[in-house]
Amino acid sequence: MIVGLGVTGCIAAYKAVEVLRGLQKRGAEVRVVMTRHATEFVGTLTFQSISGFPVISDMFAPTDDPEIKHIQLAQSIDLLLVAPATANTLAKFANGIADDFLSTLYISTTAPVLVAPAMNVEMWAHPATRDNVRRLRERGVQFIDPGEGYLACRTVGAGRLAEPAEIVERACEIIGLESPAAEPSNTSDKSLNGEHVLITAGPTQEAVDPVRFLSNRSSGKMGYSVVEEALARGAAVTLISGPVSIDPPKGARTISVRSAAEMYEAVKNNLDDATIVVMAAAVADYRPSNTQRQKIKKNGAAILLQLEPTDDILAAVGGTKDSRIVIGFAAETENVIENAKKKLNEKHADLIVANDVSASDSGFDVDTNRISLVSSEGVDELPLMSKRDAAARIVDAAIKIRQSRPLSVG
Repeated sequence: MIVGLGVTGCIAAYKAVEVLRGLQKRGAEVRVVMTRHATEFVGTLTFQSISGFPVISDMFAPTDDPEIKHIQLAQSIDLLLVAPATANTLAKFANGIADDFLSTLYISTTAPVLVAPAMNVEMWAHPATRDNVRRLRERGVQFIDPGEGYLACRTVGAGRLAEPAEIVERACEIIGLESPAAEPSNTSDKSLNGEHVLITAGPTQEAVDPVRFLSNRSSGKMGYSVVEEALARGAAVTLISGPVSIDPPKGARTISVRSAAEMYEAVKNNLDDATIVVMAAAVADYRPSNTQRQKIKKNGAAILLQLEPTDDILAAVGGTKDSRIVIGFAAETENVIENAKKKLNEKHADLIVANDVSASDSGFDVDTNRISLVSSEGVDELPLMSKRDAAARIVDAAIKIRQSRPLSVG
């Protein structure tokens, strides 16, 4: 089955990567079409690398193929799925406007069309949008209505893109793809049997006053992916997680913390049994020196926040590791490898997982990553991949280190 995946220009475009991966896991071949504005949010290379096919983003891009591209694709797909779909895209579809590849593909295909809108709550509620949705439904276009929640525009209400898993499930129902069998990748790989893996994940929050805090953009997705991979390979796993919006993997012992100090205490209290430690959390380097007991009132004047350093958890673990394997993360915006090598030595870690968090496809709160594994053996720079695949490579590296070091913790 071939699915044409249309991606339009809104902040939820990054979630289309997860939709793409979900469709592939169900056995679909996915051809991605991006609007010009969608490429401002996620690069075409991300979708091309994962789908294995060129991404179409220009109606008139030169090509050696004599076929008319939109007609060729329109006739070959079994489903056109647009996720996310902006209000502008819905308006084009409803009114037959074909001024880019995606809108032209829509009026050229006879395949079923499934649309997952995402937009501001007021845009979704606007009479023009409601009328466009009604007209499209009458023409047979199927919808996965947006959910309610906190939106990128800092408002709360309907307009949030439906969950990728829900979109994938609905798409597969339409084209008749069965639910996949259990993934075979790690069902017989129990290479972490006997290991107790301690993993930190997510951000920390450092209180300024009762309603404000300092934090970062970590979603916890990378750390949680490592938890899933370690569990799949037979390890006992303790997860120490900062505040995130994702559910902890089943099978892990989960300890929820909020501040860097709480995470430090939780790591210390659970370190003795750990044979492998993966420090994937984005721990705050600084916290306010004095947390105010009452809310700081706005009076128009500037305020000065004095900060003090937090405890260095990775350095503390690395300094007493013995035969324990210690893996740290380096989220960098420049000199990525150089800074990772420095961190490897200063923290006495066995491996540093480094990535450029300023990149749109491999930074915080996306489902893909482009990591480099930095160890005393050298640097292994990996291509863009899903965070679960990246987790598998991290676990592979840990197993390789274990093979060279006998287990004697406890």
